[in-house]
Amino acid sequence: MSVFQGKHILLGISGGIAAYKSTYLVRLFKKVGAEVKVLMTPSAADFVTPLTLSTLSQNPVYSQFVDEENTEAGLWNNHVDLALWADYMIIAPATANTMGKMVNGIVDNLLMATYLSAKCPVYIAPAMDLDMYQHPSTKHSLGKLEGFGHVIIPVGTGFLASGLEGKGRMAEPNEIFDFIDNHIRKNLPWLGKKVLITAGPTYEAIDPVRFIGNHSSGLMGVELAKRAATLGAEVTLVLGPSSHKVNSDINLVSVISAEEMYRASHENFSDADIVICAAAVSDYRPKEMAAQKIKKKSEIITLELIKNKDILASLGQIKNTQFLVGFALETQHEEANAKDKLQRKNLDAIVLNSLNDKGAGFGHPTNKIRFIDKNLQICSFSLKSKADVAVDICNEIEKRICVTSS
Repeated sequence: MSVFQGKHILLGISGGIAAYKSTYLVRLFKKVGAEVKVLMTPSAADFVTPLTLSTLSQNPVYSQFVDEENTEAGLWNNHVDLALWADYMIIAPATANTMGKMVNGIVDNLLMATYLSAKCPVYIAPAMDLDMYQHPSTKHSLGKLEGFGHVIIPVGTGFLASGLEGKGRMAEPNEIFDFIDNHIRKNLPWLGKKVLITAGPTYEAIDPVRFIGNHSSGLMGVELAKRAATLGAEVTLVLGPSSHKVNSDINLVSVISAEEMYRASHENFSDADIVICAAAVSDYRPKEMAAQKIKKKSEIITLELIKNKDILASLGQIKNTQFLVGFALETQHEEANAKDKLQRKNLDAIVLNSLNDKGAGFGHPTNKIRFIDKNLQICSFSLKSKADVAVDICNEIEKRICVTSS
């Protein structure tokens, strides 16, 4: 799977003759499943048309803060939203003029405003003539940009637009693509690993209308899946009924009942390197499901329940090389119950959260956890967003995988 599949690529194009190459770059990213949005400086349109780039990217091309046709409507292109949308920002070509503005924070166009709002990695592909490239001011700009933590893609050597021959031409689109691909791969610790995650509740049908369920939204598991994918893993998410959206780079298996989750988990378990069971699986289900909606005829209804299969315990029994993590949501004797579950179900680690902690558990965008490994080492964390909790959990798993591997 490409490291760009499902990723958001923001391509900035400044005004140089090499801008025509950007069309091929858009195509390369689209072919591997990335979503691409293009930002152009006003002068870039002198070298390549927005229509061409919009057609290839299948998205609008942005060059002004306010589009002419939207002036009366008061609509504008939000540079902050564009910047936060991006997983990676690439400026190709990056002229000497644009790099000078980047270094000095000069915001006179939409591309520059978006760049200054970007939180993602930034890759820069310079393009200019030989004398400009060799000028001390250009060398100063390149050094400062590297100091900002940006990655400079080396220029090529050859014939330039002026007729001179030497360094300064922008790298070819396939070279830029390969350079970024290789750079990302070196920094993805879970690249090549397969991760299986269960998340969300299960619904156990009483009749065609009603069910037994719980308050889990699935958010914690979804955030774990997103984090694992960001680390380079190939992720399969077995998700019970949930309204949360899943990125296209995650293999989503939607289920409803505990039995469906059991089957999906076992079907994907043998190939997995890391398994995180974050789902809130119903412990019981009705012994029989009524074929028709049960009518409200009496004051009391008796419902006979039978126990569901224990997904986590069943995976622990067949575990081989997998690193298996469970979750424990407790209301009393929290650590004792979590440690018992950890050992009884043959887990490598368990994530404990307590309903006694304000802001933790179901129905909250936050969580407060304790990570307990099989050696009973406990790492406690403060209340955080579930996205940040997912980072903490993956970091703790990574530490223990590294120890196991060595």
